[in-house]
Amino acid sequence: MGQHEGQKELFSYGVDLDRRVRAEHPLRRVQAMIDFTFARAAVAHTYGENGNVSVDPVVLLKLMLLLFHENVRSERELVRRLPERLDWLWFLGYSLDDEAPNHSVLSKARARWGGELFEELFVRTVRQCVEAGLVDGAKVHLDGSLIDADASRDSVVKADAETIARIRAAYGAQERKLDETKPPSARCKTNLKLVSKTDPDAPCVSKGPQSGTARPRYKHHRMVDDRCGVITAVATTPGDVAEPAQVAPLLAQHEKNTRKEVTAFVADRGYGTVETYCDLIAQGVRPHMTPMQPAGHKSEGLYTKDDFRYDESADVYFCPAGQTMTPRRFHERRQMTDYVADKKICAQCPLRAECTKSKTGRSVARHWREKDLEVARAFTRLPEAQADRRRRRSLMEGSFAHAANHYHFKRARWRRLHRQKIQDWIIAAVQNVARLCGATGAAVAAKQPKRPRQGAAAASRPAFILRAGENGARIVGFPPFSEFPGNMRAA
Repeated sequence: MGQHEGQKELFSYGVDLDRRVRAEHPLRRVQAMIDFTFARAAVAHTYGENGNVSVDPVVLLKLMLLLFHENVRSERELVRRLPERLDWLWFLGYSLDDEAPNHSVLSKARARWGGELFEELFVRTVRQCVEAGLVDGAKVHLDGSLIDADASRDSVVKADAETIARIRAAYGAQERKLDETKPPSARCKTNLKLVSKTDPDAPCVSKGPQSGTARPRYKHHRMVDDRCGVITAVATTPGDVAEPAQVAPLLAQHEKNTRKEVTAFVADRGYGTVETYCDLIAQGVRPHMTPMQPAGHKSEGLYTKDDFRYDESADVYFCPAGQTMTPRRFHERRQMTDYVADKKICAQCPLRAECTKSKTGRSVARHWREKDLEVARAFTRLPEAQADRRRRRSLMEGSFAHAANHYHFKRARWRRLHRQKIQDWIIAAVQNVARLCGATGAAVAAKQPKRPRQGAAAASRPAFILRAGENGARIVGFPPFSEFPGNMRAA
């Protein structure tokens, strides 16, 4: 029987960390996939020529990546555990005798560099996923998630709006303005009587009417590609920013990062505003969102807007009783025109009980971009759109769940909005690296069903063909019904 004597050696020769890190270690794949040396040129302008020599920016960037990749509680804990983790030392290029940097170096580096370096890191991961064949770019999913700020509810001060505005100005909080020209569905209500002294950039919002007391929160918006779930665009805003306002910026960011044009957009009902539908149709993007509810009294068992026929040449509506409804006034803020029938005729109509309960008669509102809305509604009813909404449940929600379970996503590590943006960029980059390391372009392409060849015309923006009918508009000729998979045609 042998007995080991645990005596400390005075010297260690020939210690090779590369031999002590297993070949299939995840950090080996990260090291092979990502070139971190770009950080030196990206932040060179933030350093001087005299003074003490700083820690290599490549090492600092890798340390910040490890903070989220390994889900370490804090930067102090990261630096404390660094000497006992041989794989971390190998990843940083350190030896056993190299001294670990102080934890304060990380926070000072973030303050010196700003957020551009971390945004570039995220964009580089997106480009590599595109080159590996993990991104199709044509169909995207979008959603937002609230993130608890690093501030307790005890730090919240309640006062009148003017006092809160002075407190925010004293703390240097980022100014936010609500666009009052937008309809109520596109705006988010803000409690202007609450502010956190710990993190004034994070407004007090609640997750819903049943979620209890509001607390300081941020909101993270991300766009995910349909093929493999790669995150292609992100945005971090205060928690009171409405989600539909981020559709256009994130679509532009997606096309810039991937260099591919979007043809289909998938989201939940929260993004289904009139402006979002109309803008998507104007850009040639198919809205595969939850169908909009037509204006009317469907819940009360009365006639809906679909029961009224519109005559474009005369700019009038015909009610179910055959009476003419003419435009009365235009709501500039809502961008809608009200159509009403003659008050006396409406009062004596035999169908009045099935049409309205109003004493002044029935009215129908028509948006100034009603044609685009009709096209959008037709797209939301397509079998392909229904399949995309089912896929969104696992793809989009799974992306948030993976970030929350592995990368400390649902709680802010640092305070203030500009630091929260850095956190979200790093987490998105880590998730993309995980996708990149876990799959190859050839393997993903083999799993994808073959798509029918559509010729050179398929690469251009789709042309919508609209045919009007008594029950509204429907799309004719796009997309071709024969190109749907068999299960969709059966549905």
